[in-house]
Amino acid sequence: MRPLVTVDFKAVIEGLLLVADGPIRPDRIALVLEIEERQAKTLLQDLQEDYERSSRGFALQLVDGGFQLRTRPEHAEWIRAFRKTRPFRFSRAALETLAIVAYRQPVTRAEIDYLRGVDSGGVIRTLLDKRLFRILGKKDIPGKPLIYGTSREFLELFGLRDLAGLPTLKEFNDLPSDMLADMELPVEEQISLEDDSLE
Repeated sequence: MRPLVTVDFKAVIEGLLLVADGPIRPDRIALVLEIEERQAKTLLQDLQEDYERSSRGFALQLVDGGFQLRTRPEHAEWIRAFRKTRPFRFSRAALETLAIVAYRQPVTRAEIDYLRGVDSGGVIRTLLDKRLFRILGKKDIPGKPLIYGTSREFLELFGLRDLAGLPTLKEFNDLPSDMLADMELPVEEQISLEDDSLE
């Protein structure tokens, strides 16, 4: 049992957020701090509001059911200059494959190939290597093909709370094609994908 001392839980949560490898769920914070989950949620919301009010260079975002500190998109240019990285762009094939997996999951490679009208093996391997989607299992049909779905890293990359945060297919289709071709990864992801290409 810890000695009775006054603890600034928000400061402790900030420390946890800084050392975490990914989003932290409120129930995990509650467990570590030995407080109720609703109290952890309130503290996280307070931190979010504190960061918004103080115009910090980062924000606390809800991603994949957990909270994560992320740099602000409007500072991407300076962060790239500091890191000496160039913007990473998705190829059209990678975007098509990501969209198919995100919206149609669970989906097999044959279904992806059929929807795209071309062989997608190379793109699928690359996206699996980048952990943007994952193998969910095998489909119960002859040949038992692998089925794919999005990963936690996919949600983190696109800053999504869950798949319900995806734009509708109509919204996605209404995006100008040049905008899709120029889609960039958030700065947090660029260092791990620097100089790679998704074909």
